[in-house]
Order: sequence, then C-alpha cells, then structure tokens
Amino acid sequence: MTLIAWAWGLKRDVVALWIAARDPRIPWYAKTMAGGVAAYALSPIDLIPDFIPVLGYLDDLLVVPAGIWLVMRFIPATLMAEFRAEAARRAGRPSSYRAAALVVLLWMAGAGLLAGLLSRSAPGLL
Repeated sequence: MTLIAWAWGLKRDVVALWIAARDPRIPWYAKTMAGGVAAYALSPIDLIPDFIPVLGYLDDLLVVPAGIWLVMRFIPATLMAEFRAEAARRAGRPSSYRAAALVVLLWMAGAGLLAGLLSRSAPGLL
C-alpha cells in the first residue's frame, strides 16, 4: 500500500466514523468516540497547530490514525464495511463547526489557565 492510498483510506475512514456516529445501530459509547475522532479530524483547527514544526503534524500522523483504530474495535466489521462504502460514495468532506468551536474554547481555557498560573508565580511578568 502506498502512502497516498493510506492517506485516502484514512480520509474515507474519518467520514465513515462520522456516519457511524449518527447510526442508531452503534452503541452510545462507540458513537461518542466515533463522533469525537471524526470531529477532531474534520475540524479546521487542531489541538497542536500545524505551523509548529514537527509537533504540528504529529496529531495528523499519530493521533487521528490511533483514534480511528481504537474506535473501529468497537464497531462491528460488517457495519464498518457499510459505512466505508457510504463514505466512498460521498465525495465531499463534512466540516464540524461545533468541534472547531470546542477546540477554540479549549485553547482559550488553556491560555487563561496558563496566564493565571504565570501571574501567580511571577506577578511582574504579566
């Protein structure tokens, strides 16, 4: 399998997880995990921004495939094959604005927490 085929397979699997997260045949815990992985992968905002050298792409290269692998262990193979076929049929890429908003809120909360810690430990710094 070439790197390009692997990347296209990941993209298809992300869309398949997005479909699985909305399917009533999937248990709630698998839906939650599938929705979270798909929302993170489809979000225009990453937890580690891509402009940070090396680390910025680690989430795309490690976290997303690991999340897909984990979630697929909770989805029956026959259903996953059905979701993959549906994902291949859909040419478009869904976007998740809710997930993007959640990531922005997480970054803001982290920045606020960091600023609060810095202001307590070094009062003249901020």
